[in-house]
Amino acid sequence: MSVASLKRAATESVSGLPRAFWWLWTATLVNRLGAFVATFLAMYLTVDRGYSASYAGLVAALHGLGGAVSSLVGGVLADRLGRRPTLLVSQIGTACSVALLGFMEHPAAIAAVACLVGVTSNASRPATQAMMADIVAPEDRVRAFSLNYWAINLGFAVSSSAAGLLAAHGYLLLFLGEATMTAACAVVVFVKLPETRPERGRGDGSTAAEAEIGLGSVLRDYRFMGVVGLSFLIATVFQQAFVALPVTMGAQGFSSSDYGLVAAVNGVLIVVLQIPVTRFIEHRDPARLLILASLLIGYGFGLTAFAGSVALYTLAVCVWTLGEVINAPTQMGLVVRLSPTHGRGRYQGMVVLSWSTAALVAPLVSGFVIDRFGPDTLWYASAVVGTVAAVGYGLLMRRLPDDRPALLVTEEKGEPEKKGAESLEAGERQAAGER
Repeated sequence: MSVASLKRAATESVSGLPRAFWWLWTATLVNRLGAFVATFLAMYLTVDRGYSASYAGLVAALHGLGGAVSSLVGGVLADRLGRRPTLLVSQIGTACSVALLGFMEHPAAIAAVACLVGVTSNASRPATQAMMADIVAPEDRVRAFSLNYWAINLGFAVSSSAAGLLAAHGYLLLFLGEATMTAACAVVVFVKLPETRPERGRGDGSTAAEAEIGLGSVLRDYRFMGVVGLSFLIATVFQQAFVALPVTMGAQGFSSSDYGLVAAVNGVLIVVLQIPVTRFIEHRDPARLLILASLLIGYGFGLTAFAGSVALYTLAVCVWTLGEVINAPTQMGLVVRLSPTHGRGRYQGMVVLSWSTAALVAPLVSGFVIDRFGPDTLWYASAVVGTVAAVGYGLLMRRLPDDRPALLVTEEKGEPEKKGAESLEAGERQAAGER
């Protein structure tokens, strides 16, 4: 491919998206550049503080429990109060709680504040995803989610490498650094992002039934809940990268810098591959893509059982990262298509809940399995879970009557996204005038 072709592909990948999307993208990047603590929390507890793998798993599980609670609450607040205030409260709370965690000494205090960090940090995720769906037109959403995921992992790649070096000079720097970057993210949201929540009854094509969507309605959407269940399985495997992988490497004598390097490979590969791979898969059969992604993720983590060097750990990361690159935009695009306009916060909250529940369950299970049966058993089980998820996606997608859900067709006929874009521009002007 020529330089001109690469330049044209890059231009097409980023062109045509609204200005508000890029400010949200910037806020995401700033936030992830400072995401130090979750990545190194298990190693901090086991290597620096001397706690067991089971205790590290318990703390990570409590962090996940807080996130599980706030994912639903955050989704409801994003629909009721708005995306912007939910983001601001979440990010300010995260900055304060992360800084506090760095000063905790007692095991019970560490566990309690870790749970609080999970509550505050996860509340922003449904609001972010819902705001992005509000801002971007349906035909551009897969690309927009891909670009946002690219920003997440660009920040992760940089923060993982930097965190490994900072940890060598004291873990407190990680906690204070994340608090500072999260506060900076809140400033970007406050200064540059208007409210984007669609207004009811303003000709946006919504029905009365859609306007009254509650959590019960989400739970009765069996097709969507099937996606949530499969998302949970994949998330349980991914969580091993933050708990089981650092514990396994630490037990083999690898340093925090070694783990930081291996973890950074995941972010770097996503930065390199996400945009070109998304262009390749954007209009392909989502069923086949999700099946392939599940197998790559499961067997990629399974390869960790055979790793005994940084190079082999890196190879395993490369395999499951390719699955992640395929899975992320495909799954996020599917979720948005299944979500009604005025229930986006709740629907996104349910998906976030699947990941938060996995963050609760996976550390407990992985800590128990490692302590009782050894890490290899856990990595073999990851391959099995990936296979089960692949079969589940095959069955679920085969039952879908249409590749384009009715809600998406309704949106396009009623053109609420175009009207929402006009409302967004007005909101930007109003926000600028207020400031």
